[in-house]
Amino acid sequence: MQLDIIKAEEWGLFADTTRPVVIAGPCSAESEQQLFETAKALKAGGIGVLRAGIWKPRTRPNSFEGVGEVGLQWMRRVREELGMKVATEVANVKHVGEALKAGMDMLWLGARTTANPFAIQEIADALKGADIPVLVKNPVNPDVELWIGALERLNLAGLKKIGVIHRGFSVYGEAKYRNMPQWQLPIEIKRRFPEMLMICDPSHIAGKREYVPEIAQQAMDLGFDGLIVESHICPETALSDATQQLTPADLADMLGKLVIRKIDSESLEYRENMDDLRARIDGIDDELLELLASRMRISDEIGRYKKQNNITILQPGRWEKVLAKVFEKGREKGLDCEFLEKLFKAIHQASIDRQTEIMSRD
Repeated sequence: MQLDIIKAEEWGLFADTTRPVVIAGPCSAESEQQLFETAKALKAGGIGVLRAGIWKPRTRPNSFEGVGEVGLQWMRRVREELGMKVATEVANVKHVGEALKAGMDMLWLGARTTANPFAIQEIADALKGADIPVLVKNPVNPDVELWIGALERLNLAGLKKIGVIHRGFSVYGEAKYRNMPQWQLPIEIKRRFPEMLMICDPSHIAGKREYVPEIAQQAMDLGFDGLIVESHICPETALSDATQQLTPADLADMLGKLVIRKIDSESLEYRENMDDLRARIDGIDDELLELLASRMRISDEIGRYKKQNNITILQPGRWEKVLAKVFEKGREKGLDCEFLEKLFKAIHQASIDRQTEIMSRD
């Protein structure tokens, strides 16, 4: 379905909607002093929207799970005394009611909530009639349709000020980042909904503060509209996500070093060169399609021949040889083996599917 949304510049939330919009604050509101001191430092650095977790359900019990409703009053103090906008995460109907009553300026839904359509629907129903921006984090697992489904449920409930937060996807085992970016998924969201506000959460992708700047820069290079960054007045003492939070000073330093690229250029030389390069790409794409069609026709012939001779479709030894040859030639041509493996696995699967269909015919 098409989403009926209001552009972020019309929300009245951000003083400046030119890239990048920045939302920042601690993972959790831990005390009134901690929250207020962090907010003051962020405000001095030019941040206009404070984020802080009030309810923090963790993976396992007996750990800090947020201060609860009292934290909303601390957020109100920041709003009233510092003039900052304030935002927090809600995960159930009770949270929604308390956040709206406390006058929060914006809400967001966490990755685990997005993964649960029942929870999303209950929250959407509780937000009916509320004129408040709501940002939706991607689900824990890489599922674009589940992510879009959450947006649709909110939109059907009458919410038009909606946007997305890309916080990466869970990964099992050792990895550089806490969550893998898998940039192609938020890019797909932006392709379907070009006017959707798209924010990157480099803190949760990185998992370690030293990687936050590189993730933030990658997001800017990809044309994201802004960032939501975890920042704590003293990250080493943070009660949650201590390793990924920046001090307000470090955040200001990072933002000052970001290279913000233009969406387009009016330069005639640039446009002419880009048109030429894109035309060449289009021509190569046409050739690729012709080659793929030829390959599939040959794959069909192989399938018919296997059927005539009562031979199984899958030939593991042959597939391993193909992959080894692809990797060898790919390396010679400077191509990434991981990319080639994904590409040829997709081609191989398509061939198997076609041959399976041939086998099943009378």
